Amino acid sequence: MSRVGKAPVTIGKGVKVTITPANEVAVQGAKWTQKVQMRPEVNAKVEGDQIVLTRKDDTKPSRELHGLYRALIQNAMTGVTTGFTKSLDLVGVGYRAAVSGKRLELSLGYSHPIHFPIPEGIEIKVDKQTNITVTGASKELVGQVAAKIRGFRPPEPYLGKGVKYSDEKLRRKEGKSAGK
Repeated sequence: MSRVGKAPVTIGKGVKVTITPANEVAVQGAKWTQKVQMRPEVNAKVEGDQIVLTRKDDTKPSRELHGLYRALIQNAMTGVTTGFTKSLDLVGVGYRAAVSGKRLELSLGYSHPIHFPIPEGIEIKVDKQTNITVTGASKELVGQVAAKIRGFRPPEPYLGKGVKYSDEKLRRKEGKSAGK
């Protein structure tokens, strides 16, 4: 049996879980709602204050999906209770960020500013014009938005200028050396 899949998911305080006949698990918290659509090889049921996943047979695809759906439901539970956060730093002279309405405006040394529309379910905060915090209930969407923002100007290896994750360690290259 899957080591990940056999562990039950604990339902947090103030969280409502509904399982539809179409094999969809909906997790609703105070602020956000997450849905996990499952394939028919794996079933979920609520037992007390836990969600237990079982699989129909012992085939390889069923075993693979068992742990996957347990992890997805756990991420949904964590997302609606505490949320997920990614933090980015802008390193470079004149690099700035600002939130105006439903879009993020970035000045990253190009001849034009970059206007990034903030997706539904994501909150972006900017501190001191150089720190961006991306927050949301979906771990996948938070990571995707943070990667997209970082992709506008990834950090370069010589001076480290660009958009980097706050906890990212950059490998710096040595510059040109003087001749012989």
